[in-house]
Amino acid sequence: MATKGRVFPSACKPRVIAACTLAFASVGLARFLFTPVPIGRIIDAQIANEGNPGFTVPERANPTDFSAEELQNLQRRFGVHGPQTPIAQLFTHGVDQFEPLRARTLTQLAELKPVILRESAAHHLNPMLLTGILYDEIQHSKPGEGLPFVAHSGLVSTHGPAQLGISELIHQGLLPNQPTDEEIAAARNLLLDPEQNVSLLAGKLHRLKRALDLPETRMLSASASYRDAKAIATLAYLHNGKLDYPARILRYMQDPALHALIYSSTRKPNPHFV
Repeated sequence: MATKGRVFPSACKPRVIAACTLAFASVGLARFLFTPVPIGRIIDAQIANEGNPGFTVPERANPTDFSAEELQNLQRRFGVHGPQTPIAQLFTHGVDQFEPLRARTLTQLAELKPVILRESAAHHLNPMLLTGILYDEIQHSKPGEGLPFVAHSGLVSTHGPAQLGISELIHQGLLPNQPTDEEIAAARNLLLDPEQNVSLLAGKLHRLKRALDLPETRMLSASASYRDAKAIATLAYLHNGKLDYPARILRYMQDPALHALIYSSTRKPNPHFV
């Protein structure tokens, strides 16, 4: 007859204890693997150990992941939002697979290459960040958005290759807080000018770097450090305001075709070898 309170024979106790220990260890490991690491803690740890060559950021740290505290702070300061709806994300992915549209976008970027390089140098910006944003905005622009009568109709609120609005000119001090109708019309014409639009995008990213207390005179490189990748992801997020946007921009910044477009150069044939 079993003693009251004993559920398992004494011989089974070691097995049960071992099984429970393994179960608790598995739960702990699962929590470690799947619980997001607060990005602020990782950055703080990296700053504290910056001089230690043996310190590395955990591999599972993703620069496009934002903690709840970071999202609240960015929402309060800049008015950013959550991600696109799943259907919108699916549509965006589908557009990216359309090769004729991609070819046209690359052609437009090739025409803007001189101003991209000039403005990125003037504002100490990574040219691939400018290129990635421009690629995304041009690739996903709506038909007819660039037509002057559409812009001046008020049907669309953002204009030009970088899809900037009147508010950005106010932020940069190029328009008063309450512009007149004439000033708004002139501002729309300015935004429709591709070169001026890219220049304003560079000014916007420089303004955001300053607002985030990032080093204004140092070009950020996603491949250089986790901190730089996180800063680039934050700048991309603040430009567009959608939470899924930074991952796209970081992906475009690694696009071989975009790299070739920005960093390649064309040499005239040497007549001595013709």
